[in-house]
Amino acid sequence: MNTDNANKVIVTKGLKKTYHDNGVPVEAVRGIDFTLTEGEFTAIIGPSGSGKTTFLNLMAGLDSPTDGEVELSGKLISAMSGKELSNYRRDHIGFIFQAYNLFPVLTVEENIEYIMLLQGIKKKERHERVINILKQVELEDYAHRLPSKLSGGQQQRVAVARAMVSRPKLIIADEPTANLDSKTSGDLLDMMRKLNEETGMTFLFSTHDEIVMKRARKVVTLRDGLLDTAEEKLIQ
Repeated sequence: MNTDNANKVIVTKGLKKTYHDNGVPVEAVRGIDFTLTEGEFTAIIGPSGSGKTTFLNLMAGLDSPTDGEVELSGKLISAMSGKELSNYRRDHIGFIFQAYNLFPVLTVEENIEYIMLLQGIKKKERHERVINILKQVELEDYAHRLPSKLSGGQQQRVAVARAMVSRPKLIIADEPTANLDSKTSGDLLDMMRKLNEETGMTFLFSTHDEIVMKRARKVVTLRDGLLDTAEEKLIQ
């Protein structure tokens, strides 16, 4: 690994993604250079269609770029085999989606421990981690409930707990407050920022929600597939 990238979670260089719509090329991401360092709490903002979700998917290795490079902790995604990349995502990236993506037939506890099962972590440690993270997200009394018995805000807290419990280097959250009311969104972001401060875990959001923007420590604007560096803001 390049020692110069030791504290860099993600580095993109000239990142591009072009789709074809009925034979017409659509440039979703048009050559982005971007660096995310350990411990950041960063929001990527921009209107619908600006390329935010595509950019996140490229950085997470969920989609392949048309051109350019993505480094995860100093290693090129293009140098990883499919299995290696899949394992990297499992072990080092936690995902939070606007639709929660919980397993409806699994309890809260079972949803949270699922990734740890894939990682081969022993039952005792899985249970201890689940109990601890449930306390952190203030859902310790809900371990045995199914998602259908939870509010939207509670389901998203479970999604946050599931993303964090395996102790990944990076949490990627794509519009995590899109289906929540303002108070629930604010409470959720306050909780995630507190967890960021306590654990040093890196958070990267895509959003158009002002609640997320106000709580981010860094805001980066994406317009028409390009980062607007003139509008990059650092927030205390």
